[in-house]
Amino acid sequence: MEPVRRKALVDAALRVIGDHGSLAVTMSDIARQAGVSPALAHHYFGSKEQLLIETIRSLLRQLRSDTVAALAAARTPRARLSAVIRVSFHADQFAPETIAAWLAFYAEAQRSEETRRFLVIYARRLRSNLLANLKVLLPDDAAERIAEGAAAMIDGLYIRQSLKSAPIGIEASIALTEDYLNALLATASPSPRREKGRPHRTTQGQMT
Repeated sequence: MEPVRRKALVDAALRVIGDHGSLAVTMSDIARQAGVSPALAHHYFGSKEQLLIETIRSLLRQLRSDTVAALAAARTPRARLSAVIRVSFHADQFAPETIAAWLAFYAEAQRSEETRRFLVIYARRLRSNLLANLKVLLPDDAAERIAEGAAAMIDGLYIRQSLKSAPIGIEASIALTEDYLNALLATASPSPRREKGRPHRTTQGQMT
Protein backbone atom coordinates (compact mmCIF):
# COMPACT_ATOMS: atom_id res chain seq x y z
CA MET A 1 0.00 0.00 0.00
CA GLU A 2 2.93 2.38 0.49
CA PRO A 3 3.30 3.41 -3.21
CA VAL A 4 -0.47 3.88 -3.47
CA ARG A 5 -0.65 6.03 -0.36
CA ARG A 6 2.41 8.06 -1.33
CA LYS A 7 0.85 8.83 -4.72
CA ALA A 8 -2.46 9.68 -3.06
CA LEU A 9 -0.65 12.17 -0.82
CA VAL A 10 1.17 13.74 -3.77
CA ASP A 11 -2.11 14.06 -5.69
CA ALA A 12 -3.73 15.53 -2.61
CA ALA A 13 -0.90 18.03 -2.25
CA LEU A 14 -1.53 19.21 -5.82
CA ARG A 15 -5.23 19.67 -5.15
CA VAL A 16 -4.69 21.50 -1.87
CA ILE A 17 -2.07 23.80 -3.42
CA GLY A 18 -4.54 24.46 -6.23
CA ASP A 19 -7.27 25.37 -3.75
CA HIS A 20 -4.99 27.68 -1.75
CA GLY A 21 -3.06 29.08 -4.72
CA SER A 22 0.19 28.81 -2.77
CA LEU A 23 2.39 26.46 -0.75
CA ALA A 24 0.98 27.90 2.48
CA VAL A 25 -0.77 24.62 3.29
CA THR A 26 -0.35 22.24 6.20
CA MET A 27 0.35 18.54 6.37
CA SER A 28 -3.05 18.18 8.02
CA ASP A 29 -4.72 19.88 5.03
CA ILE A 30 -3.01 17.47 2.64
CA ALA A 31 -3.68 14.39 4.79
CA ARG A 32 -7.35 15.31 5.10
CA GLN A 33 -7.62 15.66 1.32
CA ALA A 34 -5.96 12.24 0.89
CA GLY A 35 -8.18 10.63 3.49
CA VAL A 36 -5.36 9.61 5.80
CA SER A 37 -4.13 10.77 9.19
CA PRO A 38 -1.44 13.49 9.52
CA ALA A 39 0.67 10.92 11.37
CA LEU A 40 0.62 8.62 8.34
CA ALA A 41 1.56 11.49 6.04
CA HIS A 42 4.52 12.30 8.29
CA HIS A 43 5.44 8.62 8.35
CA TYR A 44 5.75 8.49 4.55
CA PHE A 45 7.37 11.88 3.93
CA GLY A 46 8.78 13.12 7.23
CA SER A 47 7.75 16.73 6.69
CA LYS A 48 5.60 18.95 4.53
CA GLU A 49 8.71 20.21 2.76
CA GLN A 50 9.67 16.70 1.69
CA LEU A 51 6.14 16.04 0.44
CA LEU A 52 6.22 19.24 -1.59
CA ILE A 53 9.59 18.27 -3.08
CA GLU A 54 8.13 14.90 -4.07
CA THR A 55 5.20 16.75 -5.65
CA ILE A 56 7.45 18.78 -7.93
CA ARG A 57 9.42 15.63 -8.73
CA SER A 58 6.15 14.02 -9.75
CA LEU A 59 5.33 16.92 -12.08
CA LEU A 60 8.78 16.69 -13.67
CA ARG A 61 8.54 12.91 -14.09
CA GLN A 62 5.20 13.23 -15.85
CA LEU A 63 6.50 15.97 -18.14
CA ARG A 64 9.59 13.89 -18.91
CA SER A 65 7.51 10.80 -19.68
CA ASP A 66 5.21 12.73 -22.00
CA THR A 67 8.17 14.33 -23.78
CA VAL A 68 10.01 11.04 -24.28
CA ALA A 69 6.89 9.48 -25.81
CA ALA A 70 6.30 12.47 -28.10
CA LEU A 71 9.92 12.55 -29.28
CA ALA A 72 9.90 8.81 -29.98
CA ALA A 73 6.89 9.22 -32.26
CA ALA A 74 8.43 12.09 -34.26
CA ARG A 75 10.53 11.18 -37.31
CA THR A 76 12.41 14.36 -38.21
CA PRO A 77 14.21 17.10 -36.29
CA ARG A 78 11.48 19.60 -37.23
CA ALA A 79 8.78 17.17 -36.08
CA ARG A 80 10.63 16.68 -32.81
CA LEU A 81 10.64 20.44 -32.24
CA SER A 82 6.88 20.47 -32.75
CA ALA A 83 6.56 17.55 -30.33
CA VAL A 84 8.42 19.48 -27.61
CA ILE A 85 6.19 22.51 -28.15
CA ARG A 86 2.95 20.52 -28.10
CA VAL A 87 3.90 18.63 -24.91
CA SER A 88 4.70 21.93 -23.20
CA PHE A 89 1.14 23.08 -23.85
CA HIS A 90 -0.52 19.71 -23.26
CA ALA A 91 -3.96 19.98 -21.66
CA ASP A 92 -2.73 18.07 -18.59
CA GLN A 93 -0.28 20.88 -17.91
CA PHE A 94 -3.18 23.32 -17.74
CA ALA A 95 -5.17 21.52 -15.06
CA PRO A 96 -5.91 24.16 -12.39
CA GLU A 97 -4.00 22.33 -9.67
CA THR A 98 -0.98 21.83 -11.96
CA ILE A 99 -0.90 25.51 -12.90
CA ALA A 100 -1.17 26.57 -9.26
CA ALA A 101 1.60 24.16 -8.27
CA TRP A 102 4.03 25.36 -10.95
CA LEU A 103 3.47 29.02 -10.07
CA ALA A 104 3.77 28.29 -6.34
CA PHE A 105 7.02 26.41 -6.88
CA TYR A 106 8.45 29.27 -8.94
CA ALA A 107 7.68 31.63 -6.07
CA GLU A 108 9.17 29.17 -3.55
CA ALA A 109 12.36 28.92 -5.64
CA GLN A 110 13.24 32.44 -4.53
CA ARG A 111 13.66 31.06 -1.00
CA SER A 112 14.38 27.36 -1.44
CA GLU A 113 17.61 26.21 -3.09
CA GLU A 114 16.24 22.68 -3.54
CA THR A 115 13.10 23.93 -5.30
CA ARG A 116 15.21 26.19 -7.50
CA ARG A 117 17.38 23.22 -8.45
CA PHE A 118 14.38 21.26 -9.71
CA LEU A 119 13.17 24.19 -11.78
CA VAL A 120 16.66 24.56 -13.26
CA ILE A 121 16.46 20.89 -14.26
CA TYR A 122 13.18 21.60 -16.05
CA ALA A 123 14.66 24.60 -17.88
CA ARG A 124 17.76 22.64 -18.93
CA ARG A 125 15.68 19.75 -20.25
CA LEU A 126 13.50 22.05 -22.31
CA ARG A 127 16.50 23.88 -23.76
CA SER A 128 18.36 20.62 -24.46
CA ASN A 129 15.45 19.07 -26.34
CA LEU A 130 15.04 22.19 -28.47
CA LEU A 131 18.76 22.67 -29.04
CA ALA A 132 19.50 19.04 -30.00
CA ASN A 133 17.11 19.23 -32.94
CA LEU A 134 17.83 22.83 -33.92
CA LYS A 135 21.54 22.00 -34.24
CA VAL A 136 20.71 19.53 -37.00
CA LEU A 137 18.99 22.30 -38.95
CA LEU A 138 21.11 25.36 -38.12
CA PRO A 139 24.65 26.44 -37.21
CA ASP A 140 25.35 26.19 -33.50
CA ASP A 141 25.14 29.91 -32.72
CA ALA A 142 21.77 30.31 -34.46
CA ALA A 143 20.47 27.10 -32.86
CA GLU A 144 21.39 28.30 -29.37
CA ARG A 145 19.80 31.72 -29.91
CA ILE A 146 16.56 30.26 -31.26
CA ALA A 147 16.40 27.60 -28.54
CA GLU A 148 16.63 30.29 -25.86
CA GLY A 149 13.92 32.33 -27.57
CA ALA A 150 11.59 29.37 -28.03
CA ALA A 151 12.02 28.25 -24.41
CA ALA A 152 11.31 31.78 -23.17
CA MET A 153 8.23 31.96 -25.40
CA ILE A 154 6.91 28.62 -24.11
CA ASP A 155 7.37 29.65 -20.48
CA GLY A 156 5.95 33.12 -21.07
CA LEU A 157 2.83 31.87 -22.87
CA TYR A 158 2.29 29.28 -20.13
CA ILE A 159 2.37 31.97 -17.45
CA ARG A 160 0.02 34.20 -19.43
CA GLN A 161 -2.33 31.26 -19.86
CA SER A 162 -2.20 30.38 -16.19
CA LEU A 163 -2.95 33.95 -15.13
CA LYS A 164 -5.59 34.30 -17.87
CA SER A 165 -3.99 37.60 -18.80
CA ALA A 166 -4.55 37.09 -22.53
CA PRO A 167 -7.38 35.48 -24.51
CA ILE A 168 -5.07 32.87 -26.03
CA GLY A 169 -5.96 29.20 -25.98
CA ILE A 170 -3.66 26.19 -25.99
CA GLU A 171 -3.79 25.73 -29.77
CA ALA A 172 -3.15 29.44 -30.32
CA SER A 173 -0.13 29.28 -28.00
CA ILE A 174 1.23 26.33 -29.98
CA ALA A 175 0.63 28.18 -33.25
CA LEU A 176 2.43 31.31 -32.02
CA THR A 177 5.48 29.29 -30.99
CA GLU A 178 5.45 27.39 -34.28
CA ASP A 179 5.22 30.69 -36.19
CA TYR A 180 8.25 31.97 -34.28
CA LEU A 181 10.28 28.88 -35.18
CA ASN A 182 9.15 28.85 -38.81
CA ALA A 183 10.06 32.51 -39.29
CA LEU A 184 13.56 32.08 -37.90
CA LEU A 185 14.19 28.76 -39.62
CA ALA A 186 13.25 30.34 -42.95
CA THR A 187 15.82 33.12 -42.62
CA ALA A 188 18.71 31.19 -41.03
CA SER A 189 21.47 29.46 -42.95
CA PRO A 190 21.30 25.64 -42.97
CA SER A 191 23.55 23.70 -40.62
CA PRO A 192 26.73 22.23 -42.16
CA ARG A 193 25.68 18.95 -40.54
CA ARG A 194 22.44 19.02 -42.50
CA GLU A 195 24.16 19.83 -45.77
CA LYS A 196 26.60 16.95 -45.38
CA GLY A 197 23.82 14.55 -44.49
CA ARG A 198 25.27 13.65 -41.14
CA PRO A 199 22.98 11.47 -39.03
CA HIS A 200 21.06 13.10 -36.22
CA ARG A 201 21.87 12.07 -32.67
CA THR A 202 19.07 12.93 -30.26
CA THR A 203 19.65 13.70 -26.61
CA GLN A 204 16.23 12.55 -25.55
CA GLY A 205 17.56 9.58 -23.62
CA GLN A 206 19.98 11.82 -21.73
CA MET A 207 18.10 14.97 -20.93
CA THR A 208 14.41 14.58 -21.53
